Amino acid sequence: MALSAQGPQDRVEQLIILTERLTSLVAEQAQAFEQSRPQDAAPLVEETSRLANIYRKESAQIRARPELIAGAPMTARMKLTRATEAFDAVLARQARALNAARTVTEGLVRAIAEEVAAQRQKGAPDGYGPTGQRAAKKTDGSAITLNKRA
Repeated sequence: MALSAQGPQDRVEQLIILTERLTSLVAEQAQAFEQSRPQDAAPLVEETSRLANIYRKESAQIRARPELIAGAPMTARMKLTRATEAFDAVLARQARALNAARTVTEGLVRAIAEEVAAQRQKGAPDGYGPTGQRAAKKTDGSAITLNKRA
């Protein structure tokens, strides 16, 4: 889906509305992550993705054909520039919030995995083999796997 603008000024006005809505959605998502409430961001994902796709396509089209907005009044183009700068700032904020959430999550998973491994090593006694002798120590077949690249 793309904008259906009736000339440069209409396109700029639609882009301003689109950019401001995206900025609002991304700010809400960033706030949810900053407050450790990612579940509050989930309902916004579909609309954000849809609008971000439109924004990406329109931005690429304008980069390829600047004349699409060249005829718009300078005040409208400046307002679009300010809206875009605000959007960029909110994207940076969201990136920081997501990175912080990822770091916390990875730390929790690592701590849980280490605790599970420690409990398994000192926990259950070794069993006895078929001859009545203590069975050889088993290696840890831990079900938890850590992906250090994630």
